[in-house]
Amino acid sequence: EYSCEYGSLKFYALCGVGGVLSCGLTHTGVVPLDLVKCRMQVDPQKYKSIFNGFSVTINEDGVRGLAKGWAPTFIGYSLQGLCKFGFYEVFKILYGNMLGEENAYLWRTSLYLAASASAEFFADIALAPMEAAKVRIQTQPGYANTLRQALPKMFGEEGIWAFYKGVAPLWMR
Repeated sequence: EYSCEYGSLKFYALCGVGGVLSCGLTHTGVVPLDLVKCRMQVDPQKYKSIFNGFSVTINEDGVRGLAKGWAPTFIGYSLQGLCKFGFYEVFKILYGNMLGEENAYLWRTSLYLAASASAEFFADIALAPMEAAKVRIQTQPGYANTLRQALPKMFGEEGIWAFYKGVAPLWMR
């Protein structure tokens, strides 16, 4: 017995929920490390190493400062996981049906790669706005402390493009 039929809406929904849990929660859990890493990239003179970066951040912002950017990280990577896991299955079935059962089996590695790349294309579009906000919150002192502050400020300064400037590097990654 299976919990749902392969290829059903429930199947896709469960895959998407799995993506939300595996990507959103794990990326949010490492926000302090990501925050220090981003700050080291932006200001290597001030943040000389991982341990120094943690120390500087705690000294300047307190322990709560290590959580800066948690909301866009959780939302962005949850959306990315939803799309990545859900669309992978959609594209795998779609491309498999296009190839036919025998060719889908013979070319399964290429089929899986194509499905994965297709899903990632859309997943990164879903992630990009929150990743842009997260980076500004974490690396531009005084820009914004919360997602609610960052989003309207970004849109007001640069329009919709502010949220998608990083999508091409995400695709290249």
